[in-house]
Amino acid sequence: MTDNSPLDPLIEKLADGRVLCIGDVMLDRFISGTVDRISPEAPIPILRIEDEKTMLGGAGNVACNISSLGGEVSFISVVGEDPAGLDIEALLMAVPGLDVHLIVDPDRSSSQKSRFVAANQQMLRADSETTQTVSDDVAGIILEIAAEELPDCGALMLSDYGKGVLSDAVLASLIEMARAQNKPVIVDPKGHDYSCYAGATLVTPNRKELEQASGRPTGSDQEIIAAANLLIERSGVDGVLATRSGDGMTLIQSGQPVAHFPAEARAVFDVSGAGDTVAATIALCLAAGGDIHAAARLANAAAGLVVGKAGTATVPIQELITSLAAHPVLDDASALRQAEAWRASGLRIGFTNGCFDILHNGHRSLLQQAGDACDRLIVAVNTDASVRKLKGDDRPLNNEMDRAVLLSSLKMVDAVILFGDETPLRLIETLKPDVLIKGADYQENEIVGAELVKSWGGAVVRARLVDGLSTTNTIARMREGKG
Repeated sequence: MTDNSPLDPLIEKLADGRVLCIGDVMLDRFISGTVDRISPEAPIPILRIEDEKTMLGGAGNVACNISSLGGEVSFISVVGEDPAGLDIEALLMAVPGLDVHLIVDPDRSSSQKSRFVAANQQMLRADSETTQTVSDDVAGIILEIAAEELPDCGALMLSDYGKGVLSDAVLASLIEMARAQNKPVIVDPKGHDYSCYAGATLVTPNRKELEQASGRPTGSDQEIIAAANLLIERSGVDGVLATRSGDGMTLIQSGQPVAHFPAEARAVFDVSGAGDTVAATIALCLAAGGDIHAAARLANAAAGLVVGKAGTATVPIQELITSLAAHPVLDDASALRQAEAWRASGLRIGFTNGCFDILHNGHRSLLQQAGDACDRLIVAVNTDASVRKLKGDDRPLNNEMDRAVLLSSLKMVDAVILFGDETPLRLIETLKPDVLIKGADYQENEIVGAELVKSWGGAVVRARLVDGLSTTNTIARMREGKG
């Protein structure tokens, strides 16, 4: 298990970070429903709309990610004089810690992307936007506001989606302004020519973008490194953080050793906005005074969480802290927050419980079956006091924290919680798991909480047992000298 304790001081400083974020803001619409027939007018499916959600995309999502991590943002962008622009403004004003500078240009259309979804599958995306470069007057306003805001910010974040807000001239002026004040510049890039980002501290292309910008293959580690070094040489940026999906991320800086960060995602539900999360985390960490390697590690962890969520999502700071904990043993409130976050992402939550005094292969088998039955598994562990009530004064052999920490190190276990009640019924009522798992030595009517879980549409799984394996039998054999 990775020791993330060196990141703790940086996490504590994130709330002190303030980022100047400039770029293309978008309105993301997710229109979802069901499809059960084909149109008689054309061979296309008919979507029966059941729900519609709107959220901030592009630079707006970057700002939301910085806010969710506890940082402050001074935000500059451009919208049209239209309903989408009003929606964008309302969403921005609702983001905590966000100082909004939204320029309204009546000659432009606000960028909006409408995604039509059925059964978690996108059927169609429809875009409405203006992509030409902003006028000289609007560019002048952007630079004027940036000059006022940058001195109070610790980093400059440029979110370029190629919609015209960040013209070459605006980019050059902003980067020069930041470098003159010794402020790091992070760029989420667009296009094939990165020379417009010359002087930036770090660009964050994904594998495909790196290949397009460098003209080199990016299939292997060595190819990624070669492509990034070529990009640094050609474009004049200081470094490249290449995001590589299931292969993690690689940090390449001129004259520095290469650093690779393995992927931390356990399940990929939706990669929408993952690049925004990486760029936002890096920018906030540097604004808070963190070094670039620690920032990359934190960004890697945040990206691993956000791809497990549906839509253009963010990572709350408490969720990131929990995921980084070397021994993620949760209290009741933290467990509930984690369960709600997983549920909001469409993930099935499993729950099982026990003493787990001496961990043996029977436990491993049960936990593996439990993990296979859900997307995220919560294990409730009896406290020492409750074990004594159940098993006698000579138990447990291992204290509650040792037992909990050992369980938390298993790859099929996503969270561990201690409980001292006679039964786990209160926890089950609170967490509302989708799947309840116990050993097959219990009949379903003997499993605490079974009827409750079934009442909200959940399932009960009776896991197969490994014959002859139990903690009680193991202790008896040890006392007989047969262990």
